[in-house]
Amino acid sequence: MLSRTADHLYWMARYIERAENMARVLDVTYRMSLVSHAGESEATLWQPPVLIADDVAAFERDYGDYNAANVMHYMALDTRNPSSIVSCLGSARENARSVRVAMSSEMWETVNALWLELTQRLQPGLNEADIGEFCDWVKSRSHLFRGVTYGTMLRDDGYKFLRLGTFIERADNTARLLDAKYHLLMAAAGDLNGPVDYYEWSSLLRSVSSFEAYQKVFRDTILPSKVAELLVLRDDMPRSLHACFDELTPILEQICTQRGRECLRIAGETHARLHFGRMDDIFKEGLHEFLQDFIALNNRLGREIQISFLNAPAH
Repeated sequence: MLSRTADHLYWMARYIERAENMARVLDVTYRMSLVSHAGESEATLWQPPVLIADDVAAFERDYGDYNAANVMHYMALDTRNPSSIVSCLGSARENARSVRVAMSSEMWETVNALWLELTQRLQPGLNEADIGEFCDWVKSRSHLFRGVTYGTMLRDDGYKFLRLGTFIERADNTARLLDAKYHLLMAAAGDLNGPVDYYEWSSLLRSVSSFEAYQKVFRDTILPSKVAELLVLRDDMPRSLHACFDELTPILEQICTQRGRECLRIAGETHARLHFGRMDDIFKEGLHEFLQDFIALNNRLGREIQISFLNAPAH
């Protein structure tokens, strides 16, 4: 497979996954803003999405104040923000257009229809009251794309790079989301397993579609330590760090035959930490430090994939 084709497929998958992740974070933040939070300012409620996206400097330069209107516009509609939903879906469509012959016709039609419907939806603008429905639409279209991909694409190298892009992006988002939210919520609670804000923690779980999974696995009240365990070490939770590397590592073992051995080494080392790790040891090290180290390793893996196989600068 040509490196250029692999590059477009890899980044198409990353952009669609990123758009869905931004929609998840934005939707949960909006829903939580509807719940009364005594003593909390609007800035406190609306800063976390920007922290999770790691775009604080750019946001404060262009908008200044953290409020619902500014954050929603920046995260959803601002074309100057490369991680906004509009920017990600536009980039995904451009990457798909460049490699139409490497995909099934159903995949191209899904991506193209997504973009056309998006432009129609945004013509009258996006009101605060519409944000929940808009985020649900983005998530459903992302699910549709993955379902069409799984059901129609040949299991060749292109499929493998597309899957790599999906899980690299998903792991990064889950780690950033847990790091930002855990730090803020625990700073407010002050105790690892003390009384917690049920709505805040349930919103964190819902943002990664794991609220029902938590109830089935733990059958208990929501405890911060168990939330972290679910999103870090549980291999049966689809958006956990462990589950992402369960998917990534076998793919890299297949494609890293003649080159890319460093990719396989990083993935294997990270996967081993997640597979054999224990939450007690992670908390002793510090969850923030563990997640920051994971994010750095995940980003390094992405750069090594870019260097070894894609022969193009990171997007």
